[in-house]
Amino acid sequence: MKPRSHGGTDQGGVPLHDFSSNSNTCGPCPLALAAVQRADPTCYPDATYTALRGQLADFHDVDVQRVVLAGSASEFIFRITALAVLRGARAVWLPPHGYGDYAHAAQAWKLPLATGAGQAQLRWACDPSSPLGVAHAGLDQLLGGGALCVLDRAYEPLRLTGALAVGQEVLQKFWQLWTPNKALGLTGVRAAYVIAPPGSEELVVQLEGLAPSWPVGAHGVAMLHAWTTPDVQGWLFASLATLRDWKTRQVTLCESLGWNVLLSNTNFFCAQPALPEGISLPQALAQLRSQGIKLRDATSFGLPGHVRMSAMSPAAQDALHNAWQHLIGKAI
Repeated sequence: MKPRSHGGTDQGGVPLHDFSSNSNTCGPCPLALAAVQRADPTCYPDATYTALRGQLADFHDVDVQRVVLAGSASEFIFRITALAVLRGARAVWLPPHGYGDYAHAAQAWKLPLATGAGQAQLRWACDPSSPLGVAHAGLDQLLGGGALCVLDRAYEPLRLTGALAVGQEVLQKFWQLWTPNKALGLTGVRAAYVIAPPGSEELVVQLEGLAPSWPVGAHGVAMLHAWTTPDVQGWLFASLATLRDWKTRQVTLCESLGWNVLLSNTNFFCAQPALPEGISLPQALAQLRSQGIKLRDATSFGLPGHVRMSAMSPAAQDALHNAWQHLIGKAI
């Protein structure tokens, strides 16, 4: 099986300066981390997640019947793809650039890719999206025809500029997928949840029937409980100001190296490095990785020649600058 492309820890271990992950680099959130550390792994969570679902429903001001727990965003992506197939889906629509597990799940279920959204019974979108950090175009045009339409909101909590591309009335027609671990800087804790559209009770029951028992463990439950608290939300809000400053500095640094930076609304962005003659992007990234610096090759997202990078601390940015200058010096 072809290896999947991800940012973060790889066979070389945890990178010293990891620009490749979209996690909040101000994290981990101390309060959320403490909650996870206090979790009791000797006991099963409540199999119905009654208190957690109620807390999430209150947080989003929705009926509790609309809350679906998931082991992770990826787990839900595979589960709702399975549901779509079981309900007779003949094709799936994917955005031009997006998270690879949308396609992996479709491939696993032998669900063909549609050339147009109207031909698909399962439709994916993300706002802000990865890797570009902007909304996928035409979100409101995805709805209709009885299709399952999922809006991945993994990066909404890490939005630094702009606003959601659709209003509340349109938003309520999507299945909204939330994964707070990125915003909290706790990507190693796997847990997610979904807000189903109103009137989707039958589909929610079917999705619950496709889930294993206890899809979210004790640590994930603790993180999601912490996520909804005012103090944790306050920490997140404060971290965004820091990320804005870091991102501005990092964009300036990249442009000073001759890189072409693409605009984004998030703590991450894509850029096209100015490569020295005779050096390919994979070679350059391998040399950086040997110095403890990891950037995400965006080829798997359909953006060859580009990297995706999260806003890091000034010290990490300076390390990238120095390593790139050293790489250029060796190439001359």
